[in-house]
Amino acid sequence: MAQSLPANMAVLKALADVNRLRIVGMLSHGEQCACRILERFNITQPTLSHHMKILCGCGLVAGRKAGRWTYYSLDTAKAREFQRFICAVTANQKTNTRRNGMSDRNEEVRNFIRQRYAGVARGAQAGCCGASCGCGAPGDPKEASAALGYSERDLTGAPPASNMGLGCGNPIAIAALQEGETVLDLGSGGGFDCFLARRQVGETGHVIGVDMTPDMISLARENVKAAGYTNVEFRLGEIEHLPVEDNSVDAIISNCVINLSPDKEQVFREAFRVLKPGGRLSASDVVATAEIPRDMMDDLTLVAGCIGGAEYVGAVGAMLRGAGFCDIRMAPKENSGEIVNSWVPEGNLDRYIASYIIGAVKG
Repeated sequence: MAQSLPANMAVLKALADVNRLRIVGMLSHGEQCACRILERFNITQPTLSHHMKILCGCGLVAGRKAGRWTYYSLDTAKAREFQRFICAVTANQKTNTRRNGMSDRNEEVRNFIRQRYAGVARGAQAGCCGASCGCGAPGDPKEASAALGYSERDLTGAPPASNMGLGCGNPIAIAALQEGETVLDLGSGGGFDCFLARRQVGETGHVIGVDMTPDMISLARENVKAAGYTNVEFRLGEIEHLPVEDNSVDAIISNCVINLSPDKEQVFREAFRVLKPGGRLSASDVVATAEIPRDMMDDLTLVAGCIGGAEYVGAVGAMLRGAGFCDIRMAPKENSGEIVNSWVPEGNLDRYIASYIIGAVKG
């Protein structure tokens, strides 16, 4: 379409006049003598000559002499090309309209989630979205984290303020982190998993936490300052656009955050970008195992609660493969039903979602 753009724009300009548009409509039924066109539209010969000069000039119409009359016909190949051009432009406009609408919705989701997690960071709410729902049951953070698979050693091995009982599993348990590695945590919150990762990578390793909520970043930085760590840092940013260099990370961990993203494919592409060849992705996340009701998907509170935005498990695997990952492993946690049902008592969430352990490698 790009090569024919000037020619098609010339046709578009020629058809801006309603009389020329009507003449083309008449020619679409077959070749017409100039006399017929004059009679049909009740115009003068000079006016017709002017219109036909423009239509012939853009290549849409061709004329031939036969005696004292000129016969005009539509160039059907040119007409079909122009029709395809118009269809492509129209489709592109519709796509842009949908994208703009999606962009507005995505920003609404991000802002809502950012506000809810800011409340968590400030201690104004319990769990991801308060006492009514969300990843991380309300109550004692230690009890909630123990139910997710964290050991007593884990619970005492990080600054107390970093553990807010959030998440749907323990990605550290499957990450197989090694001393000296660089680790990236997607949606690091108060830094709980980052501090546990630091314990495994040691003084020669490096841990980076990325979170889009300024209040969470402030809390995490206060925690790292209080702990006196020099190889743990927290960066403000979105997981769809990571503030991390290409091929710089050995392992990525994430705990119940990717489901919150309205553009999960982009998250996986970014994860693939920043991982070194052979680098691993280890995540605990919520996936959909059945169709989630529309009203639940539209409820921002449930989206922020790691429920409404869950993607179907098969689609998550396809996204990982599409991003370039290999050795993809996906399995539900043994106590998945217990975890998700604790977020909304009597909500029977296990009918729709499950807590999964997800692993993949950058080949």
